[in-house]
Amino acid sequence: MATHFYNTSTSSTRNGTVDSQVESNSRNNLIYGQHRCGKGRNARGIITAGHRGGGHKRLYRKIDFRRNEKGISGRIVTIEHDPNRNACICLIHYRDGEKRYILHPRGARIGDTVVSGAEVPISMGNALPLTDMPLGTAIHNIEITLGKGGQLARAAGAAAKLIAKEGQLTSLRLPSGEVRLISKNCLATVGQVGNVGANQKSLGRAGSKCWLGKRPVVRGVAMNPIDHPHGGGEGRSPIGRKKPTTPWGYPALGIRSRKRNKYSDGLILRRRK
Repeated sequence: MATHFYNTSTSSTRNGTVDSQVESNSRNNLIYGQHRCGKGRNARGIITAGHRGGGHKRLYRKIDFRRNEKGISGRIVTIEHDPNRNACICLIHYRDGEKRYILHPRGARIGDTVVSGAEVPISMGNALPLTDMPLGTAIHNIEITLGKGGQLARAAGAAAKLIAKEGQLTSLRLPSGEVRLISKNCLATVGQVGNVGANQKSLGRAGSKCWLGKRPVVRGVAMNPIDHPHGGGEGRSPIGRKKPTTPWGYPALGIRSRKRNKYSDGLILRRRK
């Protein structure tokens, strides 16, 4: 997706950018409404995920992460913006009449053909088992559990690398730097996810972030002691603790939060950076 820079007419549009994409008509079986929880609250009405609320209404696009149209080729008809993710999506028309959305592979254009299944060509956008891919292949939309659908490397610009095969398992280097074992029968899509410039987008003003459903963030040191452990003091005072904490007193900023003795610990060869 190309990035469009605003012509500077006001201070809010200076250095602002926006993605230019191709929009298409709605499909009743692929696009539908979704319920959004108000301001990150749980069933008890307590805010458990902060800085959420408001934002523009969104329609959910049903994405085909499983790629289970085995052996049936499909043609890319449109490349569209998805408000629910930073990656773009493609509408695929398969030969059997099926229509599905997939993640847009980098470099794919309208009119290109994609196919999934075993022993398919190693080309951009094709989905096939890891055992049929050569070492060094860049992949995305990787399954962890066979048949569940892709769960890894789905963000804009993400790509993992197949680095080894041994027995029933393969070793992948994920975008985070983690090296992990995955079953050789799991599916993955060849190539890198498109819209690689998503992290360089400039919103330009605070209101643009509010449109995304993200509410303002206030520093803990600017609060009162009753509101945050960092709060209080005279003037610009430090946090008053050896280490920073969350509003509920748990360690913050750099403390690992992964569970101990997790079931997948044995599959991780090297931790992420």
